[in-house]
Parts: sequence; C-alpha cells; structure tokens
Amino acid sequence: MKLPQLGLNLKDARRRRFPADNLAAFAIRIGVSRATLQKMEQGDLSVSMEKYYRAAKLLGLERDFEQLLQMPRSLFDD
Repeated sequence: MKLPQLGLNLKDARRRRFPADNLAAFAIRIGVSRATLQKMEQGDLSVSMEKYYRAAKLLGLERDFEQLLQMPRSLFDD
C-alpha cells in the first residue's frame, strides 16, 4: 500500500532542509538504508511509521506528525 503524497512531502522537505544531501546522505542521517529511504519517498507504507517519524523529527516536523490522527474538536463536543 502506498500514500504517494506522504512520499512527495518527505522528498520535498528533505531537499529544502538538506539541499546538499543525496539519498544516501539523508538515509544515514535518519538511520535507514538508501533503499528504505527510496521506499519512504514513494510513500510505501510497508516502512515502519517509526522511520517516517525519525525523518520528520530531523526535518523539524515532528509536531505535525504527532497530530496526524488527531480529531478536530467541534463546538458541539463536550
């Protein structure tokens, strides 16, 4: 199963935050293989969420990551 937008967002954030890094260099930063990072940038959900979180944390996006499944509160919630 894939979530293509997740992969595109990761790839864009990596290129913007670490423009000098190639796939191998960024993979080392987050402690995964180059092949795993390639899967992540394709939005491959067979890669553990922990690895996506490590990338998000390195990119300064962990707060957004932690809010992924947070339901918005409405005026009618107690």
